[in-house]
Amino acid sequence: MIGVLVADDQDLVRIGLRALIEAEEDMRIVGEAADGLAAVDLARAHHPDIVLMDVRMPGIDGIEATRRLAADPAMAATRVIVLTTFELDEYVFDALRHGASGFLTKDTKPAELLRAIRLVADGEALLSPSVTRRVVREFASRPARARNPHPQLDALTEREKQIVALVGEGLSNDEIAARLVVSPATARTHVSRAMVKLGARDRAQLVVFAYQSGLVEP
Repeated sequence: MIGVLVADDQDLVRIGLRALIEAEEDMRIVGEAADGLAAVDLARAHHPDIVLMDVRMPGIDGIEATRRLAADPAMAATRVIVLTTFELDEYVFDALRHGASGFLTKDTKPAELLRAIRLVADGEALLSPSVTRRVVREFASRPARARNPHPQLDALTEREKQIVALVGEGLSNDEIAARLVVSPATARTHVSRAMVKLGARDRAQLVVFAYQSGLVEP
């Protein structure tokens, strides 16, 4: 059973998400929050598998709430999906950088939202290759964002750096395997080792590290 916490300051949004999720046999609502602080408190109390996190909320916004949850070792198993009104919202990159596993626009079709919850609960990154490239390039390329190599970057082997760069381009494990002419299992192993060395929660954060460290040029 996938436990979901809904955090949004709009009552109608929370009601709609609750009705959608509770209609699924493999999901349940573990809590609802109307502001960022309540979202953090409820997540720490109930340890949901997934938090659907609105960006703009009273108190602290969804980005700060995501950062607090990602920084809490006790919440390592909880994944955050950010909800935003606009696909290229300027906050999306910051949400990914602070530990979100991906984002959805609020006009996402119900079936796609449910699929996304199951995907992230299964440990996958939510971002599709095209969305990954577009969002991260948009914000990583801004002059205000200085290059910020990951402190553990040198711990990666050259092959692992190459793998991280391909993840940054939005390639799946199967696509990486085809590009490098290795087995999908080998690609998966390299990705997993790179994530461990860099302390990445999931592939979405690995994408951000790739751009910040200069392994992929925007």
